[in-house]
Amino acid sequence: MAAISASTYPAAGVSPFSQRRATSSYRGIRNLSRILAVSTERGGRGTGFGENGKHEKQKLNQKVVKEESEVKPNIYANPEKIPEFEEDKKWLRDYFEECKEMIRSDGGPPRWFSPLECSSSTSPDCPLLLFLPGIDGTGLGLIMHHHKLGKMFNVWCLHIPVQDRTPFNELVKIVERTVRSENYRSPNRPIYLVGESIGACLAISVAARNPDMDLVLVLSNPATSFSQSQLQPLIPLLEMMPDQFPINLPYIFSLATSYFANMLLNFLGCISNSNPLRVLMDNVVKRGPLPQIIGELSQDLATMSSYLPVLADTVPRQTLLWKLNLLKSGSACGNSCLHAVKAQLLILCSGRDQLLPSQEESQRLQKALPDCEIRMFEESGHFLFLEDNVDLVTIIKGASFYRRGKHFDCASDFMPPTPSEFKKLHDSISWVLTATSPVMLSTLEDGKVVRGLAGIPSEGPVLFVGYHMLMGFEVIPLVAQIMMERNILVRGIAHPAMFVRVKDRRPPEPELSDFDVIRVMGAVPVSAANFYKLMSSKSHALLYPGGVREALHRKGEEYKLFWPDKSEFVRMAARFGAKIIPFGVVGEDDFAEIILDYNDLMKIPWRREEIERVTSRTAKLRTDASGEIANQQMHIPWVLPKFPGRFYYYFGKPILTEEMKVELREKKKCDEMYLHIKSEVEGCIDFLKNKREKDPYRNLLSRVLYQASHPGSTSPFHLPSFDL
Repeated sequence: MAAISASTYPAAGVSPFSQRRATSSYRGIRNLSRILAVSTERGGRGTGFGENGKHEKQKLNQKVVKEESEVKPNIYANPEKIPEFEEDKKWLRDYFEECKEMIRSDGGPPRWFSPLECSSSTSPDCPLLLFLPGIDGTGLGLIMHHHKLGKMFNVWCLHIPVQDRTPFNELVKIVERTVRSENYRSPNRPIYLVGESIGACLAISVAARNPDMDLVLVLSNPATSFSQSQLQPLIPLLEMMPDQFPINLPYIFSLATSYFANMLLNFLGCISNSNPLRVLMDNVVKRGPLPQIIGELSQDLATMSSYLPVLADTVPRQTLLWKLNLLKSGSACGNSCLHAVKAQLLILCSGRDQLLPSQEESQRLQKALPDCEIRMFEESGHFLFLEDNVDLVTIIKGASFYRRGKHFDCASDFMPPTPSEFKKLHDSISWVLTATSPVMLSTLEDGKVVRGLAGIPSEGPVLFVGYHMLMGFEVIPLVAQIMMERNILVRGIAHPAMFVRVKDRRPPEPELSDFDVIRVMGAVPVSAANFYKLMSSKSHALLYPGGVREALHRKGEEYKLFWPDKSEFVRMAARFGAKIIPFGVVGEDDFAEIILDYNDLMKIPWRREEIERVTSRTAKLRTDASGEIANQQMHIPWVLPKFPGRFYYYFGKPILTEEMKVELREKKKCDEMYLHIKSEVEGCIDFLKNKREKDPYRNLLSRVLYQASHPGSTSPFHLPSFDL
């Protein structure tokens, strides 16, 4: 079976999903309303999670499913009109307003609460997510993510009152009791621990004490690096100051030379992504009016100053000293038990964290822990979860960390991209669509070739089988246009290199985060089991039998198929009555020219060693194959970009295997069908190569002139081409 090449999607990692809010306006503030779930001495669920609560939740779930099943217009058709953020998303102002209410009624021991917006739409079979707060202790650190987390998790947040002085080891026991209780109730379901700074130390300690439990840790800027931070010297400073000394957090903030001036920049910088200058430049790029830009920045500064009293109440002087000592003990405890951690870890690291050396710490932890991945946020500050451009749900999905059982299931655990996620992806690839102006043709059941994708069946299972163009560039417009025009998500069957982290990675080996985008869009690693799951779940799957050999072809091999001799996919597709759509695509020779291919690179000693090293560390496919298809060397050919031409897609007539289930059980019939599909793909390519010669808008310049003279023709998919 074949796979999409390692260059199928742009190496964007999480970046396509990191967009800043266009304005600084905030949603209306709603009163705080929560369901208290677990106390310090109880492991069971409390109010809202009893039998009546379950019945109410089931009714709500049935209502949600019913609403989603109703026929609705394709919201993906116009990505430009999709809101950048979901309507029910909360903002930083909501965090401070709810902190006020939380502090006002504060008291008692640490306890759990479940945000109301998380409990209304959660399915009973969703995994439990426990949020362990950072230095603020309120448990509201995920407030900007509650609306999305509640659709995938049962979310409980730990609240540590301002005046509480529970030592670190007792906090570990509180979390551990809850984890063990919930694991006893649902032993086959993972438990997620999301920790921020000191909360990350709590998560590590609990995981170390329970190595046989199925835990998934998502840690934001762990405080295990506290001994190397600029916060530690403040402990003796605060201890020496007399009680009469009028010092609190805002006072420390006012000292320009104070370490906590950096904390102010990190915390309040969440309003504007931790870098006001970058915000200004973003607005200039967006061509916003200068008065509007100045007004927004002034509003941000005024909002920052209004938050200082809330910060003073959240972390008064004695609490501040206690928290710093808690960080110290938590860091020591977490570091002492790293060797015992067996859980799956995802570390979120900020590039502008001025409180902790998070970048260096994430690298250290990755080397020390057996199953650990890192996602870097270069422009973010310490309080990562309170930044507009950070989407925790998208990060978890992109890292393939979301699962409901012991192992990730590409069918049952897959969560389709939300409209806002698709919009961010579309925005990141808009330059590709503009440069290539794809022409899409499909074939109806009666054999008529039409413009557009009307010939694509709506009901699955559907298997697209086609030619893999150089570097896999054709996948980007294909997936985007089918989603926009037909509201169908095409799930690629991709090379395992996009899913397996390589220890001690060295260039040119890609970062695993480079492929987060394709995982969000539903790509799965190639295997017979995953192919079976896609077909059985009636998905629209994309398969390239030529795989890496076809996508990384040599000079003069464009539009040549490198398919294996065995009919790998036909019998599986026929088993589920899948509709097989052969397709061809041309245009790579109008986009780039190979100047150094595999044969050339192997003649350069240092490049040869590099190719051999990367290939030896990559998962092997088709080990029993022979000939050119077995030549799976992982390399990147050197290409010379051309003045862009155009991409052309032709989807042939669907082959209905439902009617041939019985006869396709025979190997001979499968081989005949396989050769027929291959012939159809070659026919589609030849058809497009001939037709594009008659396209007056094949060249980018001619398309630009057409759009200039036809202001309404803005979509690259709707520009005219040849006559059919």
